[in-house]
Amino acid sequence: MPRVWKFGDSVNTDDILPGKFAPFMAGEDVFQTFAFHYVRPEFAAQVQPGDVLIGGRNWGLGSSREYAPQALKKLRVGGIIAPSFARIHYRNLLNLGIPAFEADLTTALQDGDEVTLDVDAGVLTRGAETFQLTPPPAFLREALREGSILAYYRKYQRFPGEAAPDEERGDGVKP
Repeated sequence: MPRVWKFGDSVNTDDILPGKFAPFMAGEDVFQTFAFHYVRPEFAAQVQPGDVLIGGRNWGLGSSREYAPQALKKLRVGGIIAPSFARIHYRNLLNLGIPAFEADLTTALQDGDEVTLDVDAGVLTRGAETFQLTPPPAFLREALREGSILAYYRKYQRFPGEAAPDEERGDGVKP
């Protein structure tokens, strides 16, 4: 069962993946093994697919390096919940297919809590307790089901939410 990994405020991209372990430095096949190397040294070895990261305010501040969320994607993190995100990092998470929810659960959950995250419904469950999150919009749920926005585009040759090339617009005109 997925579990919670709890972090504090202002976790930056260098905390998530220190620059000296970037893919071009450590290697494309192993860079993810250095995720949270200095903040939570046990993280990369112990994180399980679907685990949920609970962060404090301003998650992902700092540089817009995409390899920080790429490391989390390679480790198959199930989602990140924080009261606020650095905007570029937030977009990088979603582009890569990592669900990100803005909510403050820092006092409600503890490290190691077993949880289930229903991304489509925006519901995090711990035992009999549920936490309602704002569900992602329909276009984003489409992309997340395919694994990322890029994977969606490769499959459908359009972005989620756009009409398919052979579909008519509401005015009877084909795009």
